[in-house]
Amino acid sequence: MNHVLYKSDDSVLFYTLLLATAIHGAILLGVGFQVPEPPEASPEQALEITVVRPKPAPPPEEARFLAEANQEGGGNIDEAAKPTVNPAMEAPATIQTALHNETEPAPEPQPETPEPEHEEPELASVAPQERKATAETPPGKASRQPTITAQQLLANMEREINDLTAELDRKTRLYAERPKRRSINAATQEHKYASYLESWRRKVEYVGNLNYPEEARRLKLYGDLILHVALRSDGSVERIRVIRSSGHSVLDDAAINIVRLAAPFAPFPPGIKSEVDILDITRTWQFMKGNRLGSR
Repeated sequence: MNHVLYKSDDSVLFYTLLLATAIHGAILLGVGFQVPEPPEASPEQALEITVVRPKPAPPPEEARFLAEANQEGGGNIDEAAKPTVNPAMEAPATIQTALHNETEPAPEPQPETPEPEHEEPELASVAPQERKATAETPPGKASRQPTITAQQLLANMEREINDLTAELDRKTRLYAERPKRRSINAATQEHKYASYLESWRRKVEYVGNLNYPEEARRLKLYGDLILHVALRSDGSVERIRVIRSSGHSVLDDAAINIVRLAAPFAPFPPGIKSEVDILDITRTWQFMKGNRLGSR
């Protein structure tokens, strides 16, 4: 009885395992895997890429160096520099040169032969008539050139010395004939010149006050000016000029006119006449209020 019970329990276990295996197999065979497809991009999310190739730059007008491509606008230096060669690119050429030098023996040095020296012909300007005469001269007959003798050379030197001496004498004579001049002004202290200058000033002031310019009186013009007067030994006026203007042409012209009205002045005394021919007098003239002319 017990034996029958144990056998039935084994059958139940067997069929249970078989059923479980069948169920698991059906589940495994019925389940599938599927890779989801990526969603299509919407027109709003699409990215459009446009490749624009720039126009090639025109070649430079004046190229300083040779390069594989145009280098205009490149670099960060102001001055143009010669492009350098990459050492890595130069290495194969150097190695090849070294191998070539190792394989081929060096040539034996040859003695240097001095080159013949060629004298450059002297350049000489030949006149057309001389060239024509040389061309017409038959071969074998050399054209005779005039020779200068020592006598002719001495004569030329003597003539040049005479010309220079005459020019020097002429300049010396002109310098000696120039009139002797002396400049005096209010600061002159030498008695004979200071005395003559004082008498000359008093005469000019006297004539100026008698002939005071009516236009300056009417327009009430006042001012100072510096006047230069050159007097000859006989008291006549050589020239008059304004060194510094008063700012009013009426006063400048009036001062010149007053000096001319006061001329001629007293001749130079013997002490002055023996020393100078012309006195250059420089004085400051004042057209003052009250219609009065003065100097300082």
